[in-house]
Amino acid sequence: MTDSTIAETPAETFTSRRHQLSTGGRSLEYTAGAGTLIVRDDDHRPLASVFYTSYVADREEGAPARPITFLFNGGPGSASLWLNIGGFGPKRTPTRTPHATPPAPYATDENPYTLLTESDLVFIDAPGTGYSRLLGDATAAQLWGVDQDVDAYAKAITRWLTRTNSWNAPRFLFGESYGTTRAAALVHRLQNQGLDFNGVILLSTVLNWGESNLGGPREYINLLPSYAATAWYHGRARTTHQALEPFLAEARAFAQGPFAEALLRGDLLPSETETAVAEQMSALVGLDAGMLTKNHFRIGMEQYRYALLADEGRVIGRFDTRFTAEHQYVRGNGSHDPATDDAATAGVNSAHLSTYRAHLVDDIGYTSDLHYRHLYNMPISRAWDWRHKAPGVDAPQLVPDVSLDLSAAVRRNPNLKVYVMGGYYDLATPFFGPELDVAHLYLAPTLRENIRFTFYESGHMTFVDERAVEQMKRDLDSFYRDATAH
Repeated sequence: MTDSTIAETPAETFTSRRHQLSTGGRSLEYTAGAGTLIVRDDDHRPLASVFYTSYVADREEGAPARPITFLFNGGPGSASLWLNIGGFGPKRTPTRTPHATPPAPYATDENPYTLLTESDLVFIDAPGTGYSRLLGDATAAQLWGVDQDVDAYAKAITRWLTRTNSWNAPRFLFGESYGTTRAAALVHRLQNQGLDFNGVILLSTVLNWGESNLGGPREYINLLPSYAATAWYHGRARTTHQALEPFLAEARAFAQGPFAEALLRGDLLPSETETAVAEQMSALVGLDAGMLTKNHFRIGMEQYRYALLADEGRVIGRFDTRFTAEHQYVRGNGSHDPATDDAATAGVNSAHLSTYRAHLVDDIGYTSDLHYRHLYNMPISRAWDWRHKAPGVDAPQLVPDVSLDLSAAVRRNPNLKVYVMGGYYDLATPFFGPELDVAHLYLAPTLRENIRFTFYESGHMTFVDERAVEQMKRDLDSFYRDATAH
């Protein structure tokens, strides 16, 4: 068995132990397990061994089936331990967010915010991440791409439902970051295969990659309210507002009003209007008006990270702008891994990886000779096929807009509930992006009511913030109740 492509097809595996959870005045008996599913192509040739961890609560004989939630982080190239040990599994490791968490030993305990109270949980590692591996003659091109990834997840979920005979249970998807792109396309794929879903949770959402990530006006419009939230947090905004929410309402209005017009008009913008926009933007985002004018208001994420606190010699976090660090971890002029060259990631990475690895062994009894790839995004993202066949679009998109998939899924299943969540201090997936994307789904009013939004004073992984995760638990409990009420 090698650490890249496994030559011989292994058997599917499953290891488990029994546990009891006491939370919210109730006690749950559950089985914590870890194992692998074999994903095959349509000719039954093995493509990948997909690793998962599952938590299934006991239910009384004759009681209705409990909901099942399939959860995954994103990347592309991230395993799904973060949503588990950092967020909503039955065990959780608190961090000191928004400050760096000290090195081991770390504390892990029963999770008062676990979603196991509402649903059984299955955390799936994407092929090539965690303990998931390509098999036999399978190539990266068959699995590492927008549609290839959706196909693999659809087959893994179908296989899990088959192995556990869980076909008649309420079903949910929970994706974070690139996992929201996956979830939006995946729910459309699975529903077209006959598996309707009750709900989809999108945390730190990216739907329209073409408009949001290629340097067009929408990228800067999406980012501006997050810049404003960041400037507010670090005391660099100039405003009379006494609370964050009304300040962000002003930032949203400016972003899609005077700011959007200035970006679109370019050199046709009158000089007096340019000056006024620069001053208003400066007050919101905390940068010098002259710098904004010089850059024609186009301030990219990395530029902003280094500019806001430049006078202090500090760089703000990419995934959570409340974190700060010295300007550079490594002195050099080359590029860095965006997933790890970040104070927010560094602040929680070791705690979650260390305790998840211990959790697999101590609480489940699962061991492997393979290296656990918690972040394998650099090799995978370089090989990623970004083309996407969207519903109703004949030619493949060169970059995906899965808002079309989500729209089709909601129209096909008018009972599907969608919950869009995120953090105000996240630059990787700005919260204003999905607000605008969903506004352009052009759904009937009755279907628009199926989509709700909540944003928190937290970063990309909202759940690592102790105040945010407490509120998220209450909000998600309500969402599950609504999505399973018929």
